[in-house]
Amino acid sequence: MSSKTLSSVTEKHIRHLCLTDFPCGNGSWRKTKDGAEAAGTEDTDALLDLLSCPRSPWWHDLSWSPQAVTLRELSVLSPERLHADFIYNHFTTLRIVDKGVSVIDEGLLKFSKLEELVLSANRISEIPAHNLPSTLKILELRANCLSALNSLTCRPPPLLQYLGLGSNGLGSHDDVSNLTGRQWPQLVCLDLSDCQFLDQKALLSALRTLPCLKTLVLEGNPFTLVPSYPGLAVDTLPLLSCLDNSWVFPEERHRFRGLAKMSDLIMDQASLTVSVGRMKGMPDPLMSVDENTPDFPVVAYSYFISYEFLSHQTPNNLKVDTQAGFDTAHVAEDVSSAADLQSSENCKREASKADAGVLTVYTEETGHVIAHVSKHSTSKLTWSECMDFSDTHIHVVSELGDLKKFLNQGLNLWIEEEKVLSWPAASEDIPESKPNQAVKDKKGMKGRESPIKSTAAKDKSKDKKKKTVLELVQDAPIRRSLGSIHIPLQSLVEGDRKVAVLCNLGFLRTESEMGPTQTHEKDPGKKIKEEKKKEDKESKLRGGKGKGGRNHEADVHTDNLPQPVTVEVSVELEKWQSTSEAHQLLHPHQTSQSPETVSS
Repeated sequence: MSSKTLSSVTEKHIRHLCLTDFPCGNGSWRKTKDGAEAAGTEDTDALLDLLSCPRSPWWHDLSWSPQAVTLRELSVLSPERLHADFIYNHFTTLRIVDKGVSVIDEGLLKFSKLEELVLSANRISEIPAHNLPSTLKILELRANCLSALNSLTCRPPPLLQYLGLGSNGLGSHDDVSNLTGRQWPQLVCLDLSDCQFLDQKALLSALRTLPCLKTLVLEGNPFTLVPSYPGLAVDTLPLLSCLDNSWVFPEERHRFRGLAKMSDLIMDQASLTVSVGRMKGMPDPLMSVDENTPDFPVVAYSYFISYEFLSHQTPNNLKVDTQAGFDTAHVAEDVSSAADLQSSENCKREASKADAGVLTVYTEETGHVIAHVSKHSTSKLTWSECMDFSDTHIHVVSELGDLKKFLNQGLNLWIEEEKVLSWPAASEDIPESKPNQAVKDKKGMKGRESPIKSTAAKDKSKDKKKKTVLELVQDAPIRRSLGSIHIPLQSLVEGDRKVAVLCNLGFLRTESEMGPTQTHEKDPGKKIKEEKKKEDKESKLRGGKGKGGRNHEADVHTDNLPQPVTVEVSVELEKWQSTSEAHQLLHPHQTSQSPETVSS
């Protein structure tokens, strides 16, 4: 792909101003100075109206520079002043956004009075500082392809007050060392949002040397996911007035006072709490079971929620493919581990499980590799209209870069059903033959001689029979996924601390509704006629097909409509609210002995 220079784009914009064509410039369409009117001439006001009216064919979108508007007006009022040097020196603002610019060439130096340069959403990978005008005060480079700042900081614009570097691949130790007061003595506002900075303490130490820094944007970096952010930034940068588009008030600064002195104890790892609450709308699996079904096998259903979360063993620089992870995790899942599910006490909750699984991920250079994830399942519950799992799990992740990618990708959640078939155990007793009449008489004589003994023998036989019937052998559990949903978590990267959603998985069908019972249904036409006759009969019993009867029938049908399955899920980032809270978490034993808080 051929490179596109910045000067070629700006020259094209200037040519599109048409400064020498109608209604601009000196042409036969202008009235003479003596005021003599000629055919086809226009006065100055009419020409200016043709430039400014949005419905005019000579109106242009000039949002790329405010000076473009005044330049066109000057081309009508004083066209003789428009020579090349005047045009370049007239511009103080250039906004070249999403134009495919990849190279900042020396042609930019023609704009000797340029103060604001906005180059967002282009393809710039390097910023040669020697091609930037020394008068520059605002430089916006958001959403480009920057991966280093060395070329920009070799001779940065000395008067620069605003630097926007958000949404770039910056984050190395060299980048941190290039963000000090030595390179940027006049910098007031710095935007580093949505970059790849991992070391919070190193970056804040460098930014503390900026003598004029008042506004700072850091949200979207991996280190902002740790509990100590933004408290550590507030305490480390005492001159800061605005952080992440929010004012830093004295109350907030007081709450985090002294946190910077504890930086040696602060670890760069994130802690997230995933909570699964109530599930409603699940259809009863035994509702449509045929009454003529045999007694065995005994079928027990239980339900649980599963999701996969990034574990701290995940390698660096990986792109997460959660759908592939779900498939491979199911292959690696140990199904036999749940074979001891209780048949008669399924209503009791089992301990929440976290099984190690595998996740297919893709590197940028090569093909796919396998990374470790944690597959988490809630307790198993038998069916009820409202199943309250009340499951909470804390995930601690030290690979912050991978966690950011995972949160941007989102979390997949599944509702799973487990079915266990139980069969009667094989009896070891020798089957007894039918006794003859003599034996009956003999037993009868024994019964008459000792009625107490006979009764005891009968009870013992009855207990033995009962015990034999209740001894069941369970098959290996059969699991199937009933439905899944994707939960976006990108807002956690963008600064939110909690995502709480009510997941709507729609209408789910139980196994009995999807099973082979459907093959024995009657002819559809006959079935509809029978249902209609039944409804007519019920309507007559309710008092005919009058208005009241129809309303009552509608209410009955409304009550029987299936409800969508919903699950309450929340994901919350741990964030310290004060220095005292951080001290309590970092020094639990010391806090229990002494109630003193940390102060400066």
